[in-house]
Amino acid sequence: MRLLPALILTLLLAGCGLLGTAPSAPPPASSRPVADPRAHDVVMFALGLVDTGYRFGGKNPEAGLDCSGMVSYVFGKAAGLNLAGSAADIARHGRPVGRDGLRPGDLLFFNTRNRAYSHVGIYIGDDRFVHAPSSNGKVRTDSLTRGWFATRFEEARTYFD
Repeated sequence: MRLLPALILTLLLAGCGLLGTAPSAPPPASSRPVADPRAHDVVMFALGLVDTGYRFGGKNPEAGLDCSGMVSYVFGKAAGLNLAGSAADIARHGRPVGRDGLRPGDLLFFNTRNRAYSHVGIYIGDDRFVHAPSSNGKVRTDSLTRGWFATRFEEARTYFD
């Protein structure tokens, strides 16, 4: 009989362990559906062009790329999408995306020449993007939250959903 209270206490304590911890709240859901697999291909292809030479009007890596040429080339090769023309021309298509809804593969547009949509880059995640700026003469990655381009961000657009 003396073992009965100890047995009951043991069962109660064991039962508490079965309850586990309260589930954590799910991460906030994005308002956008799961990313199109082509967006991943766009990001990987764009990253493969880092250090490619810059050339105004350039449309292929062998000759050099400018910002819109890089975007057109990447989207054509990696996603089978035809995005042609200047950064402003490309900006006329796609669907606007809020900064808080950015996904890798979205396009970022900047005002770099006191002209709307004068530069474009490809968002790769973690507030970074790949682009072909004329400064430094090569395709590179930059921050969307720090530096010269951060203050010139205008809009993002998606071409996948």
